[in-house]
Amino acid sequence: MKGLAHIGVLQAFTERGLVPACIIGSSVGALVGAAWSAGHSPEALHEIAVNLRRRDIFVVAHADMAFKRMRSPALFRREPLDELLDRLVGDLTFEQLQRPLIVNTVDINSGMQVFWGAEGLEDVRVADAVFASCAMPGYLPPREIRGRYYVDGATVDNLPAATARNLGVDLVVTVDVSASSAFREDTQEEGFAAVFSRATEIAMQSALELRMERWTTPPIYFMHPRVEHISAFSFDHLRELVEEGYREAAAALDHPADWPQRGDEGVYPKRRVTVRVQRERCIGCGACLVHAPPGMFVLDAQGKAVVTTPDQVWSPTDGGFIRHCPTYAISARPAPLTQAAGAAGS
Repeated sequence: MKGLAHIGVLQAFTERGLVPACIIGSSVGALVGAAWSAGHSPEALHEIAVNLRRRDIFVVAHADMAFKRMRSPALFRREPLDELLDRLVGDLTFEQLQRPLIVNTVDINSGMQVFWGAEGLEDVRVADAVFASCAMPGYLPPREIRGRYYVDGATVDNLPAATARNLGVDLVVTVDVSASSAFREDTQEEGFAAVFSRATEIAMQSALELRMERWTTPPIYFMHPRVEHISAFSFDHLRELVEEGYREAAAALDHPADWPQRGDEGVYPKRRVTVRVQRERCIGCGACLVHAPPGMFVLDAQGKAVVTTPDQVWSPTDGGFIRHCPTYAISARPAPLTQAAGAAGS
């Protein structure tokens, strides 16, 4: 449900006359993008989102679970999501949409990543592609398209920015609603679905960090609405989710100096930070040497970690190594203003 923040992002952009050249979506991002591409305004999608009920999407497949047990196609029935998609996009194909859309899916049998709506893949029902993209394995059943079965594209890539390279765009805006870096309590007490969902978040985040670390062009502006405290299956914060997406996008658009310029590379916005190690907490396990960029940390004569370059310039996806320190000895703080100003001046 955290993906509803995408609605607020679209609303902030379109209010300022900024219309994306194409939406590339996974899961709920694909659903929101499809509804917008089919002609629904962000304001109309806002109203639909805040009035959703659990039974509009998630209805447990009791019969399948009872009679098929471990061979049940999924935990939830397909009919509610099908009905929602029929309401939003009907029988439209990608060729019939008002705005370009690409939907990220994965063939569950071959592992092939397929982007519906891309060149040569436009003549299928948008609703089928979006359902497949929302079909997180185990939660919703795979969707058959052209005789093959597809599931959530996030299985391979939760933030499919690389596909934008084929479009020849100058800038990619990514909206990440994942929450693996947020500390959780007692996930193990919430049942197998919560444990599986959390493990999936962690795997997605690790893969994302690796891709962003190597990203060059086109430059990315990375948005991360603060929705990590909200459960993926919560219906108690729908309005908050949309409004947080709007707040994040509006704040970004109000600071044009933070955006990349033509010819820039990498992930933005950039921030100057100072990395420190609390020596009394460090146990010399070497986790920072494994997870941080090579050469950033060394162990001194006492076996304690030392930062070789404390002052750094980070994108929003940098610093993932901090959460791998078992004693929480590493921290990063915004660089002092005078230091940042001096560095900028140099």
